[in-house]
Amino acid sequence: MAGQTRTRVWSILAVLANISFASLPRSRKVALTALGVVVAGGAGLALTLHQAVKASELELHPPHYPWSHDGLLSSLDHASARRGYQVYRQVCAACHSMEFLAFRNLVGVIYTEDEAKAVAEEFDIVDGPNESGEMFTRPGKLSDYFPKPYPNPEAARFANNGSLPPDLSYITSAKHGGEDYVFSLLTGYCDPPAGEPAKEGLYYNPYFPGQAIGMAPPIYNEVLEYEDGTPATMSQVAKDVCTFLKWAAEPEHDIRKRMGLKVLLGGIVVIPLAYYMKRHKWSVLKSRKMAYRPPK
Repeated sequence: MAGQTRTRVWSILAVLANISFASLPRSRKVALTALGVVVAGGAGLALTLHQAVKASELELHPPHYPWSHDGLLSSLDHASARRGYQVYRQVCAACHSMEFLAFRNLVGVIYTEDEAKAVAEEFDIVDGPNESGEMFTRPGKLSDYFPKPYPNPEAARFANNGSLPPDLSYITSAKHGGEDYVFSLLTGYCDPPAGEPAKEGLYYNPYFPGQAIGMAPPIYNEVLEYEDGTPATMSQVAKDVCTFLKWAAEPEHDIRKRMGLKVLLGGIVVIPLAYYMKRHKWSVLKSRKMAYRPPK
């Protein structure tokens, strides 16, 4: 009896397996399709949430901060970028280079042309050779790139206990999380958790891969005095330098968004006109009737 029941069940399953999707009625097709979309969407949402909150080896992923330039048509805060350059110049430039940024790039964004010239002239740039074949120093010009704090990578490692400070020209584009990561890193220094011994010469930062970073906490409250009188709190300093680094990595940021706005406004006029012309030109072909008249 049990054998007959088992055989009957397998027969029913075989019949169900042989029923193709195409042979199902329309209502069942819609129901199965909707079920598949819901299941796939739920799985995708669950995976996204898992990736957003997971932490591998106690490494925290930076949260997303409400940056003023995140909007579709929002520009960079140029006052913040100017303060951010001051932070870089007085704090970050002691160890980090920005070799892909020239003083001329500051004109019209951070400083006026005269101000940028005055800033460039404060630096001594090695140039040459001269007529006698020797190198010499001269005041900086707008065409000069930002000077490096160290002559070569080996000197940078020697001065920083073997750690090589990265170049900051494209740091927000190179790092996952962009300015969110940089902001979290600058403000995320803390004491290591219980049972996690501090490594000699390194500092604990949960946002840094491995949680041990060779850079000491670079910013703190009143680390500098802003030229415009803005209170230099830790969060304000971190926000300003992140805005400056965002501009340094994407100097075309505002131009790109302005161009996108022009394209959208032009599309509002051009697309309906093109659609009307298409309908007008093709109306004769699409509405004609072709009939075959056999010869008598």
